[in-house]
Amino acid sequence: MTFQSLKLADYILKAIQEEGYEKPTPVQSEAIPIVLSGRDLLACAQTGTGKTAAFAIPMIQLMQESNQMGKQKRIRGLVVTPTRELAIQIHESFGAYGRHTGIKQAVIFGGVKQESQVRALKAGIDLLIATPGRLLDLIQQGYISLKDIEFFVLDEADRMLDMGFIHDVKKIIKVLPQRKQSLFFSATMPDEITKLANVLLYKPGKVEVTPVSSTAETINQKLYYVEKGEKNTQLLNILDNKDIRSILVFTRTKHGADKVVKFLIKSNVKAMAIHGNKSQNARQNALNGFKDGSLRVLVATDIAARGIDVEELEWVLNYELPNIPETYVHRIGRTGRAGNKGSAISFCAEDERPYLKSIEKLIRLSIPKLNQPSFSNTKPEPTAQRNDKPAQTANRQGSSNYGYKKKNNKSSYNKRSAY
Repeated sequence: MTFQSLKLADYILKAIQEEGYEKPTPVQSEAIPIVLSGRDLLACAQTGTGKTAAFAIPMIQLMQESNQMGKQKRIRGLVVTPTRELAIQIHESFGAYGRHTGIKQAVIFGGVKQESQVRALKAGIDLLIATPGRLLDLIQQGYISLKDIEFFVLDEADRMLDMGFIHDVKKIIKVLPQRKQSLFFSATMPDEITKLANVLLYKPGKVEVTPVSSTAETINQKLYYVEKGEKNTQLLNILDNKDIRSILVFTRTKHGADKVVKFLIKSNVKAMAIHGNKSQNARQNALNGFKDGSLRVLVATDIAARGIDVEELEWVLNYELPNIPETYVHRIGRTGRAGNKGSAISFCAEDERPYLKSIEKLIRLSIPKLNQPSFSNTKPEPTAQRNDKPAQTANRQGSSNYGYKKKNNKSSYNKRSAY
């Protein structure tokens, strides 16, 4: 499968080529034809599968083909996403794929003053990327009308539910026109999200890739049993490895993220935290530093990390195991994307052993342990089983059949993939 075979316009193909992409990911190859046909779409796809390009590329083409962009200062396309970071990333993606079109777009989110966002809206746009709260605020203030929406994307629907935005999303859906093309993306489909999809979508085409219970085969997973009070020391030991040029570290709480950063800075390691209590400028500065290599360690909570998209990120560390097993899959999915190799390290304290058991049961793999537990009065947990057979180890090396580009007549890992 190639992008050319998806019947994309020349101006889209040119932009894709300039971005260095050669082959579409599975979600792109399945979703793009559905969207171009004008049908609604229900896609069960997690972060890291290329879903942003799966809706951005066909939307740009459909809007460009109507040849009405910028003419009447009306918003025709709307993308609603849960976090500021993800909104910015989607905004950048639309800008990249639509660079050879006349599309005018804006991104709005809370946590910053609204003046510059209002100016962009007044100037006239075709496409709006927004977080739910700021979108509703500006609708109520009369700066935004959704009566002309022709294309609507709800991104990360399950995360909307987790973050308590589901009622805001329902309010937004109520003011949208009845006739529109709706694209619905969610990594998981709990009952409330399924009900929402049934209300929003009309006879949708369905795409499901990379189930939430699976981890990419290109990720080398390993785990250390660590006493809670020894995690900082073990983290420094890992950072002694000079091959680790950058690493994304996950904690369960904002307070925990700040504590890890404070310790690392005292230990002369460049680190910053990204979470909901940080200002927009602080979050963006941390993300920019991590992307350009000036910041070695980025410590994040799960919600804040959903918008992080760093090319060729090789290392992820679970300083604390998540209490929701699906979150483990999302976390380590930040690395090992589109055929690139990655490593995911996890720390497991005594009180986290039930979390480890749940994670291994979900992914149906036994994560390789690099040491024996030293916890008092504990017994080794049984390894995860699959169909009554010994669990596979997660130290797998493999490659997917996409995300490559040719160089000097040889195949090499694609440094960029259409995400």
